[in-house]
Amino acid sequence: MQSNIGLILEERAADIGNFLVGRLLPFREKRAVGPFVFIDHMGPTLLKDYQNLDIPPHPHIGLSTLTYLLEGAIFHRDSIGNAVEIKAGAVNWMNAGKGVVHSERTPEYLRNTEQKLHGFQIWVALPKEKEQSEPSFFHIEADEIPEWSVGDIHYKLIAGEAFGRKSGVPVHSPLYFLEIKSQTAQKINIGHELFGEVGMYILSGFVNIEGNTYGPKQLLIAKNANLCEFEMGENTTIYLFGGEPFAEERYIFWNFVNSDKEIIEQAKVNWLNQNLSAFPKIPGDDLEFVPLPNAVLNRK
Repeated sequence: MQSNIGLILEERAADIGNFLVGRLLPFREKRAVGPFVFIDHMGPTLLKDYQNLDIPPHPHIGLSTLTYLLEGAIFHRDSIGNAVEIKAGAVNWMNAGKGVVHSERTPEYLRNTEQKLHGFQIWVALPKEKEQSEPSFFHIEADEIPEWSVGDIHYKLIAGEAFGRKSGVPVHSPLYFLEIKSQTAQKINIGHELFGEVGMYILSGFVNIEGNTYGPKQLLIAKNANLCEFEMGENTTIYLFGGEPFAEERYIFWNFVNSDKEIIEQAKVNWLNQNLSAFPKIPGDDLEFVPLPNAVLNRK
């Protein structure tokens, strides 16, 4: 029987400042899974009382950001005027559209304490017709996320639609982001519930697929979501993400995602020149910003 596993990727380290994160997407071999174009696994890490998460104001275009924490807290501010603390189990969903600026920092009340930080930072590309939309922001509390159990298997639909359920996260294209936990070894066949492209990230424990065992920090990309069958080991947690891919290629430079390279080039110029009409300042966090990385501006 031909394997349904099209690609096996290992989590790799990426430096975001105060600590390393495990980058899952993009890879040279696979730039996107459905509309998902970027996934960072943060931690788990213990920040000492003299350490903090401080990601200064930086811009985005053409994507939605999804922040989902397993442990810890992050304070989000953006140029739309939102100032929200995200805690474990909640979801921050920010639609960058034509341009937004945001910062992510340790909340003030935690800045002189030891703190754990663990979670995911995800970018979802926008449909072509929404790439130039007005930016928006939604915060969904943990108790608003659909959760259910079937025997010893616990499901959480963090975003999108699956299993006849719909998350309150206002996504812009057909997708899903699922957490699945098992206390005991279980066989699972959920291909009929999924669609498009699908990736599986193993957070803890192991899964057995077609006689092969895969463990933590591995990302598996399926060839066909309709053939999603696997066995979960005891005390295993996995994440499934995917959906319908877009017809057009998405280009990525730094924090900019778009189907049009010219729009990305203009975003570079706007951020380099601190064009406030394109990228407004963040109320309450406007004293610093992340500079544009060294890159050639492809001006005509």
